[in-house]
Amino acid sequence: MTYDPDNIFSKIIAGTIPSHKVYEDEDTLAFMDVMPQAPGHLLVIPKSGSRNLLDADPTTLSKLMPVVQKLAVAAKDAFDADGVFIAQFNEPAAGQTVFHLHFHVIPRHEGQPLKPHSGKMEDQAILADHAARIRAELTN
Repeated sequence: MTYDPDNIFSKIIAGTIPSHKVYEDEDTLAFMDVMPQAPGHLLVIPKSGSRNLLDADPTTLSKLMPVVQKLAVAAKDAFDADGVFIAQFNEPAAGQTVFHLHFHVIPRHEGQPLKPHSGKMEDQAILADHAARIRAELTN
């Protein structure tokens, strides 16, 4: 399979689809998942086109993973979480639905189940608040 440069995450990178950005540098972008499975659920993506982990350039991964770690720490602290769930899916059989490499960063609290990743979008004001909380942790 080849990379489709017209996927939704490419449109978010280009700014043609809005998002609640949490972090951005030359190589990566992080933003709130619009259908969060828990408060603080965000996505971290490379700005370069990679379908998934299986075809990603190792250089892309070497720049992306420290950002995933930094945001996992910030999200855990921002939501006073007990842990952080990091998920990444490769191909439809594994659950991948957007074919641009991305990592889910989800703060977790003991005893609280994840919500389904359904078609119901979260309220934009809540997403904006969650993004602000994580950005504040990044500046601490």
